[in-house]
Amino acid sequence: MWTPTEEEKYGVVICSFRGSVPQGLVLEIGETVQILEKCEGWYRGVSTKKPNVKGIFPANYIHLKKAIVSNRGQYETVVPLEDSIVTEVTATLQEWASLWKQLYVKHKVDLFYKLRHVMNELIDLRRQLLSGHLTQDQVREVKRHITVRLDWGNEHLGLDLVPRKDFEVVDSDQISVSDLYKMHLSSRQSVQQSTSQVDTMRPRHGETCRMPVPHHFFLSLKSFTYNTIGEDTDVFFSLYDMREGKQISERFLVRLNKNGGPRNPEKIERMCALFTDLSSKDMKRDLYIVAHVIRIGRMLLNDSKKGPPHLHYRRPYGCAVLSILDVLQSLTEVKEEKDFVLKVYTCNNESEWSQIHENIIRKSSAKYSAPSASHGLIISLQLLRGDMEQIRRENPMIFNRGLAITRKLGFPDVIMPGDIRNDLYLTLEKGDFERGGKSVQKNIEVTMYVLYADGEILKDCISLGSGEPNRSSYHSFVLYHSNSPRWGEIIKLPIPIDRFRGSHLRFEFRHCSTKDKGEKKLFGFAFSPLMRDDGTTLSDDIHELYVYKCDENSTFNNHALYLGLPCCKEDYNGCPNIPSSLIFQRSTKESFFISTQLSSTKLTQNVDLLALLKWKAFPDRIMDVLGRLRHVSGEEIVKFLQDILDTLFVILDDNTEKYGLLVFQSLVFIINLLRDIKYFHFRPVMDTYIQKHFAGALAYKELIRCLKWYMDCSAELIRQDHIQEAMRALEYLFKFIVQSRILYSRATCGMEEEQFRSSIQELFQSIRFVLSLDSRNSETLLFTQAALLNSFPTIFDELLQMFTVQEVAEFVRGTLGSMPSTVHIGQSMDVVKLQSIARTVDSRLFSFSESRRILLPVVLHHIHLHLRQQKELLICSGILGSIFSIVKTSSLEADVMEEVEMMVESLLDVLLQTLLTIMSKSHAQEAGEYVSCLLSLLRQMCDTHFQHLLDNFQSKDELKEFLLKIFCVFRNLMKMSVFPRDWMVMRLLTSNIIVTTVQYLSSALHKNFTETDFDFKVWNSYFSLAVLFINQPSLQLEIITSVKRKKILDKYGDMRVMMAYELFSMWQNLGEHKIHFIPGMIGPFLGVTLVPQPEVRNIMIPIFHDMMDWEQRKNGNFKQVEAELIDKLDSMVSEGKGDESYRELFSLLLLEKVEQETWRETGISFVTSVTRLMERLLDYRDCMKGEETENKKIGCTVNLMNFYKSEINKEEMYIRYIHKLCDMHLQAENYTEAAFTLLLYCELLQWEDRPLREFLHYPSQTEWQRKEGLCRKIIHYFNKGKSWEFGIPLCRELACQYESLYDYQSLSWIRKMEASYYDNIMEQQRLEPEFFRVGFYGRKFPFFLRNKEYVCRGHDYERLEAFQQRMLSEFPQAVAMQHPNHPDDAILQCDAQYLQIYAVTPIPDYVDVLQMDRVPDRVKSFYRVNNVRKFRYDRPFHKGPKDKENEFKSLWIERTTLTLTHSLPGISRWFEVERRELVEVSPLENAIQVVENKNQELRSLISQYQHKQVHGNINLLSMCLNGVIDAAVNGGIARYQEAFFDKDYINKHPGDAEKITQLKELMQEQVHVLGVGLAVHEKFVHPEMRPLHKKLIDQFQMMRASLYHEFPGLDKLSPACSGTSTPRGNVLASHSPMSPESIKMTHRHSPMNLMGTGRHSSSSLSSHASSEAGNMVMLGDGSMGDAPEDLYHHMQLAYPNPRYQGSVTNVSVLSSSQASPSSSSLSSTHSAPSQMITSAPSSARDKYRHAREMMLLLPTYRDRPSSAMYPAAILENGQPPNFQRALFQQVVGACKPCSDPNLSVAEKGHYSLHFDAFHHPLGDTPPALPARTLRKSPLHPIPASPTSPQSGLDGSNSTLSGSASSGVSSLSESNFGHSSEVPPRTDTMDSMPSQAWNADEDLEPPYLPVHYSLSESAVLDSIKAQPCRSHSAPGCVIPQDPMDPPALPPKPYHPRLPALEHDEGVLLREETERPRGLHRKASLPPGSAKEEQARMAWEHGRGEQ
Repeated sequence: MWTPTEEEKYGVVICSFRGSVPQGLVLEIGETVQILEKCEGWYRGVSTKKPNVKGIFPANYIHLKKAIVSNRGQYETVVPLEDSIVTEVTATLQEWASLWKQLYVKHKVDLFYKLRHVMNELIDLRRQLLSGHLTQDQVREVKRHITVRLDWGNEHLGLDLVPRKDFEVVDSDQISVSDLYKMHLSSRQSVQQSTSQVDTMRPRHGETCRMPVPHHFFLSLKSFTYNTIGEDTDVFFSLYDMREGKQISERFLVRLNKNGGPRNPEKIERMCALFTDLSSKDMKRDLYIVAHVIRIGRMLLNDSKKGPPHLHYRRPYGCAVLSILDVLQSLTEVKEEKDFVLKVYTCNNESEWSQIHENIIRKSSAKYSAPSASHGLIISLQLLRGDMEQIRRENPMIFNRGLAITRKLGFPDVIMPGDIRNDLYLTLEKGDFERGGKSVQKNIEVTMYVLYADGEILKDCISLGSGEPNRSSYHSFVLYHSNSPRWGEIIKLPIPIDRFRGSHLRFEFRHCSTKDKGEKKLFGFAFSPLMRDDGTTLSDDIHELYVYKCDENSTFNNHALYLGLPCCKEDYNGCPNIPSSLIFQRSTKESFFISTQLSSTKLTQNVDLLALLKWKAFPDRIMDVLGRLRHVSGEEIVKFLQDILDTLFVILDDNTEKYGLLVFQSLVFIINLLRDIKYFHFRPVMDTYIQKHFAGALAYKELIRCLKWYMDCSAELIRQDHIQEAMRALEYLFKFIVQSRILYSRATCGMEEEQFRSSIQELFQSIRFVLSLDSRNSETLLFTQAALLNSFPTIFDELLQMFTVQEVAEFVRGTLGSMPSTVHIGQSMDVVKLQSIARTVDSRLFSFSESRRILLPVVLHHIHLHLRQQKELLICSGILGSIFSIVKTSSLEADVMEEVEMMVESLLDVLLQTLLTIMSKSHAQEAGEYVSCLLSLLRQMCDTHFQHLLDNFQSKDELKEFLLKIFCVFRNLMKMSVFPRDWMVMRLLTSNIIVTTVQYLSSALHKNFTETDFDFKVWNSYFSLAVLFINQPSLQLEIITSVKRKKILDKYGDMRVMMAYELFSMWQNLGEHKIHFIPGMIGPFLGVTLVPQPEVRNIMIPIFHDMMDWEQRKNGNFKQVEAELIDKLDSMVSEGKGDESYRELFSLLLLEKVEQETWRETGISFVTSVTRLMERLLDYRDCMKGEETENKKIGCTVNLMNFYKSEINKEEMYIRYIHKLCDMHLQAENYTEAAFTLLLYCELLQWEDRPLREFLHYPSQTEWQRKEGLCRKIIHYFNKGKSWEFGIPLCRELACQYESLYDYQSLSWIRKMEASYYDNIMEQQRLEPEFFRVGFYGRKFPFFLRNKEYVCRGHDYERLEAFQQRMLSEFPQAVAMQHPNHPDDAILQCDAQYLQIYAVTPIPDYVDVLQMDRVPDRVKSFYRVNNVRKFRYDRPFHKGPKDKENEFKSLWIERTTLTLTHSLPGISRWFEVERRELVEVSPLENAIQVVENKNQELRSLISQYQHKQVHGNINLLSMCLNGVIDAAVNGGIARYQEAFFDKDYINKHPGDAEKITQLKELMQEQVHVLGVGLAVHEKFVHPEMRPLHKKLIDQFQMMRASLYHEFPGLDKLSPACSGTSTPRGNVLASHSPMSPESIKMTHRHSPMNLMGTGRHSSSSLSSHASSEAGNMVMLGDGSMGDAPEDLYHHMQLAYPNPRYQGSVTNVSVLSSSQASPSSSSLSSTHSAPSQMITSAPSSARDKYRHAREMMLLLPTYRDRPSSAMYPAAILENGQPPNFQRALFQQVVGACKPCSDPNLSVAEKGHYSLHFDAFHHPLGDTPPALPARTLRKSPLHPIPASPTSPQSGLDGSNSTLSGSASSGVSSLSESNFGHSSEVPPRTDTMDSMPSQAWNADEDLEPPYLPVHYSLSESAVLDSIKAQPCRSHSAPGCVIPQDPMDPPALPPKPYHPRLPALEHDEGVLLREETERPRGLHRKASLPPGSAKEEQARMAWEHGRGEQ
């Protein structure tokens, strides 16, 4: 049964609980819980961390703590019953814990470790507090340590400063704002100093300065190590001042036995002393600790004969010293004892023993020596500070060790009352004695006794040193054989005061014999009385005493016998007639010297003081004695203070008239003496005397009379020193007056009361008189007034004993009122006056409300005057702070309405004015003081006060001025940050007071300034204040911790909401005047709505509707609201304000409002527009502030910029974003895009002289100048981006302007620039970019990308996979889609990110340029890939049933055309797709395009050789011809014949007749072109290559024969046979269709399959489906290929020799968007027309293209059978023969890219299966194709590379048709006709990529450049060496021209592709390659006769056609 708990309410979790039971509450160790119910060992309750979650937990997991429960029941609150500071430590440590871990994460390691240390200390200190075992003082000390550490940690972690008082957090509700401000200041100082904070309140005005702190040395003797003495020793420690040459302390004595231990066993570990009362001045003296060691034993240590063993003498042994200055630093740093070793030295000459310590200090080493290295004293020292009480409190352990208090000689700096001393310090100085007839000098010992008057020896009155008991006699140490001994030994004589008078000292002198008897023979004595006859004690001086002769038999029983004798010279002078018959004779030649020093609080050596105390003995000297009192030393006076005061008042009573003034002066002198810091502690003695011992009942009359007389004299006297002294003594004089009157009143039952009152009133009149005097001309009077004002507040407490509070207050008011106003007195007097007022306010009198009502007006009057004149502001603020503090304290108990009313009337206005002045000067300290005063006043004001205040204004102008002032102060308060950021308590309280005040004032504003008296200035000021208030950083609760937020909300609520309601209410009150604040307040209000507080937003957003409505009413539209809102929204969102929820709320609230309006359409349009702008701005901000990539930022900026231009037409914002975008492009080095971006701004400008203002970074200038500057900059960027074609029109435009202005200098410059651009176009290498289509699907994408598709212009060298990787890294959350199909709605609307990426082919706009024959390919290359707006993507598919005999019949192409919003390149590297078009290309159309493209390609290449554009090397033509002819012979074109010339096909497709005819014509043309090509080949072919040419002729005959039955006239067409040619028009093409059977014969792992990656095969393989047929790898029969990594590995195994990597014969692989249903889909792709093919000059980039595709498509080594193509040519190591390898390297390396960078070879028309390489079919079943597997893709299934390598010749770009016979590189197209100068070569073989292998720079091993020699002999040798089948080598091998320079310098580690010459059985010989020169433009040499003949034949053929 669960029962509510009674006692168990609060506990701490001591073991973590997982909450594994039903309803279990998960608890972590250390959490606190509130317990609600209990049941059988279980509790039910909540954790204080999560108060809303209730649960059960085991009772034994909880440690219960006592707590206070309030509001018992369902909503009870529990507060732990523990010290508040413990609670604070707990909460703070929990808050620090999370921040502490963050320090480590942020690498702030130093602070991390410091904080850990502090946290551990706090935990330990908290444990000590909780233990409950500490004394009160220890608790206070622990709390001090805790607060210092808490404040330090909060400061370093950037947390809030905690205001404290007495180490506890203050409640801001209980104290005034002024006090809170001072506490903050104090806490801040304590943090900065990290020192103790004694009190958080600053000392009040006039508080006395601190007392000097005495220092004490604790000394403990640990051990004395010696091994040579062997006798008992006495060690004397003392402090010695080297500079003064004297000892300054008593001696501390330690008695040790011969073993070095204490003689008294109880002293073990207790040999310690405390040297006390050292002042700060003493600590700066040259002090030493001196230790004298005296041994007690034989006369001579090492001579046993000297003296009998039973007699012991005190003999000097050694001395040790330690400099305190040397060790002071280390003692100050450590708080505990520190050990030191003192080395003991012995004296070389005993007669100098008294100076041994000085000699050691001076290092006079000749005078002392060290007996042994081991001799030393080990002592420990500790420095202590504070008075003795404090020392006892803080170090109780020290005093428990039998501590010997060792005092200073003389009095300390501060003499404490009750410190009774009566010590006479006697120093045995020296003696001079006669030898007495002996041969050697004496060994003299002095014995001293203290004897009383009756001759009795006083017991225990001699102390050799502290630490040992007193004794009755003293024996000096003995100096061996010295008649003039120097002792210098100090002895303390603590003689009781009552025995002092009459006592005397007797010194007896004995010679210590060292003979056997060892007698001590008395031979003389001396004596000295302690007091003189006049009652004074022995003076502090050296005294020479007479020595009297005597012997052992002399008796001293009758001391009177010698006391009558003179003891010294002064005494002898006093009694000259001494009888000579006495038994004691003086020895005139002997003398004895002592010195004395008295430290006594009871005895005096001053004669004048004695005379005063015994004045009755000499009444006639009394005037003189009183006069001389001021010359007596202060020490003597304070010692006898009570006696002196008694005497003075007795004298006063004796004769008032005669002695009155002198007694008054003496009293004033003594009172002022006690003001001295040295005697300050005697003030309590004086107070005690007045209260308890003073008995002068009549004294008050005389004291009042004298005081009044002094006051009245002040106007006339020139010297006023005595008057000023009297003024300073006013406090104690009044104490005496009041106490005297009380005594008199008691004695007489209140008689003469009226006389007393009237005399006091007269006295006050005199005081007022003094203060009212004009002191400007008299400095003396000024000082008198200052002294009076300083002392005046001290008399209030005394007057309150005799008068009522009101009466005293009236006295004071009259006095303060009598002071002249500020204007009439000097500044110094001003300060004194204000200090007096301050002390009045701080006095007890002011704490009474009755007196405050009387005093406040006069106090406020003076402060008001000072504030008006801005004088003494700091003192005034202190006074005001004290007043507010008192009023606040009083307000908790009583009503202070009247006082607050007075302060409001007097101060409010002047405080505001003062604050405005201070704030304008930025005086932070003063501003803080006055702000706290103003806030204190406003906080005390209630409704009534505000009502009175507002009613009291005489006019609306006054009210307006007041409101403007207070609003301005409040605004400054928030703007200037008067209070530091971490003063959270202060800032919140300030905000609370401001919002409360504004609520009071807003009604007055509404009432007085709304209707006819509307005042814009006041309203504007109000709105500005409200906006600033809501935006204050300290009120943004969202960014602070939940615990702190809850505290603030509980105490103040959300003040932003309060102010927002107030603001909205006031806005509604404006009515028709709202229009005045449109558009001015739109920005500020927008800022308020952007505050992340839902309620504030709900309140404020509707105001925008109101503004729109009012502007609509006035102007018929709301253009101003629209413009301002958009402007401000941009800047505010970019500052980080606003969020998605704001955008939704903004739209929702405003649309709801606008729906009901007549102007709803424009309103909805505007709101929608703004909402969309916000979407873009938020995206833009997120991109900019995050670690986003450049692409994202640029895309976002473009999106926003376009929005500003197209949707809301904000030109200025548009231009700003143009420049932001330009800067981003420049940063990303997108120079072309940067130029296009700036061009947008340039196009907005005209060539006019209209002046333009300064804008962004542009100066003030004309429009013409700005446009010119922009044009120049744009041209510069186009140049850097190598887009010279775009820069040329701008050059022309500038030239036109310069020409019109006759600015020929600039014209010359721009024309040269234009010319240089033409040169650059023709000469410089440019890379062609790839293009990629990217779809962004899903709602998680930024708004500007969401569910849109873009085409992106890739970076240099960037292929599809690199681009994919980049996009996925930019969108790490995105998932790559595995198909190119358009996504469905589920994907579009899901909360995720999907990316769909594939490569696309540009469709250029400038078709005319590309079709012109004479245009250099470098020029065409630019137009193929620039200014492109349309892009194409092809996908092959089978429509209907697939023909297994011939797949070409059913193979269609799905062609997608994408149209962009803008052309690329443009202002961005990517643009959105505007339109998609989908068309299907029939198989026949596909075949036509393929053949036509191949004809164009052949024609172009042949034309280049005819016009000698290709220098010398015929290899490229050889390879191309071989590829086409070989493929045709082996059945390539036959497949087209079978498919489309079949009767069945013609019958089924009657509409295709024209197209079939066209295909036939194209095939015929191909034969014609091949004939011309062979003729050209024959003309240029190298002798070594004749076998190849012969093979080509033979195969050509076969080709014609195979087509003869179809085209009977073919045998007449070949110029190789007949010498004539009639090609068709300008199209030369050749194509050889490939049969599906042929495909089937190709094994998927055969070497020919490898050619599939050689993307551009120029051989006419079976008809190509498309040169850009999609980006997905098509899988034959659904089988999956190897992963890229495996493929790469197998390639390495198959072709380990890097030189030949890539030299593999042709292979066909179909890459398609879907897995093909059967392998037959391999056989037909479409070849794009040549003008669509990307063609940039081949460059270094090309070396790296297509490796990825090749790697994906190569077979694995383990599955690869012996080559079916070259069975005889495989060498022992499994490599293909050199020729084949080299040929393939040429084929692959030099191949021209097809236009779709995305496709694998098959898709692009490279199904180049080398059918004639087979002797017989391998089988009917088509093998599976190697393909890139979708599952194993390292990124995602999006297929391989988008990049297309460039052509090997002239950068030309002919489309490749798929060859069925040989896989040879595509050929460049060139000009037909003649050319005197051939375009320079830009693409040499070494710049070609070896597509299969070297696309990635990091492939291993690195390729070394290789040169292949083409020398005839070498080739002939190789021909003989290795036979080869004629059909095994593909035709059209591209030879390398060794003289041709590279277009770009080759990249490191990239191989030159070998140059080849071949015939049947040719193997190539390789040689080391030579470096090649850089590119040069060159003309061709004139042609030979044969060349001319061939050219004419070609031209003739063209003409006939």
